[in-house]
Amino acid sequence: MHWVTWILLVLFLSFPAAFCASSENSYSNPVLVETYNIQRPEPARYFGTLGIGDPDVVLYKDKYYLYPTGDNHSYRVYISDDLVHWHRGPRVFQTNENGVWAPDVFFNRDDGMFYLYYTVNGEIGVAEADRPDGKFKDMGNLIRSAIDAHMFQDDDGSYFLYYARYPDFGIFVQPMATPVRKKGKPIQIISPSESWEMTNVPVTEAPWLLKHHGIYYLLYSGGSANTEHYAIGYATAQNPLGPFTKYSGNPIIREGGNVLGPGHGSVARDGEGKLWLVYHQQKDKTPGWNRIICIDPLWFDDRGVLHGKATRGTPQSAPVTTEMTGEAERQ
Repeated sequence: MHWVTWILLVLFLSFPAAFCASSENSYSNPVLVETYNIQRPEPARYFGTLGIGDPDVVLYKDKYYLYPTGDNHSYRVYISDDLVHWHRGPRVFQTNENGVWAPDVFFNRDDGMFYLYYTVNGEIGVAEADRPDGKFKDMGNLIRSAIDAHMFQDDDGSYFLYYARYPDFGIFVQPMATPVRKKGKPIQIISPSESWEMTNVPVTEAPWLLKHHGIYYLLYSGGSANTEHYAIGYATAQNPLGPFTKYSGNPIIREGGNVLGPGHGSVARDGEGKLWLVYHQQKDKTPGWNRIICIDPLWFDDRGVLHGKATRGTPQSAPVTTEMTGEAERQ
C-alpha cells in the first residue's frame, strides 16, 4: 500500500466525523449566539442576561441580512452567505429609549428602499435606508400599543402590516397605502384561545405571512416567550385580511428533547428555493430571555399542510447556496 494511502486510511479511522463532515454540507444549531447585560425598568421590567432573539432575515444580492433583538437600545445587522455562518455588521438603528425589540426589514421593489419596522417602548414605527446595512432614518411612529411588526406585499402590489397588540397579544393586520402610510382601520385576525397559547400568560405574537398556492399562511408564536414552553403554530386564510383559521395540529414547532422554547421566526429561501425558518430557542430552562439563534427547514406537504422541525446540537443538511436569484426576498 502506498504510504500516502496508508496515512489517509489511518486519519479516516481515527477521525471519521471530520471526513463525513467534508463530504456533506452540514450545520448544527445554534448558528448565532450573543448576550447582553440588560437593565430595563420598563417596558416589561427585566434585569439580567438577554440573548439575541426575534430574528428577521432578508435575502439581497446573494447575501442574507439578519436583524435581531439585541441590546434593547439599537439594532445591529448580521450578514451571511449561507444562513449558517454569520458575521457582525454595523449598527443600523439606535435610540436612547428602552425596549427596542423585534425588528422587521422589508425591501420595497417599487422604490428600491429598505423599510425597518421597529418596536420601541411598545410602539411600532418605521425607518428607511437605501441599503440593507445602512443607517435607517426614522420616519416616525405608525401604531401605538403594538409590537412585532411584519410587512407583507401581495402579488398585486398591495401592502399589509401585521403586528401584535401590546400587552394583550392579539394579532392584527393594518392595510397600508404605502410602506409608511396606513389605509383604513386595523383588523384583529387571531387572539389567544388554545391551551398551548396560554402557558403562563395568554400570548399570540410574532406574525409572519407566507403565500402558497393562493393560500395565506400566518405563522405566529404562542405561550410565554421567556420560558421553555414557547412554540410556533399557523393559521390560514383565502385573503390577507382574513378570516384566519388556526391549524388543528398546532403547534407545529415546540419544545422536545434538548429543544427549548422555539419561537419568533422569519422565513428565508435557499438557493434551491427551500424554506428555512430562522428563529430563536431558549438556551436553558431558566426563566428569562437568554436566547440563541437557530435555523431549520419548513415545508408543505401535498395537502398544503405546513410542517417544521426544531433541532439543536445535531448535524443537519445545510441550506443550498447555489443558483441564488440576486434579488431581495422575504419568503
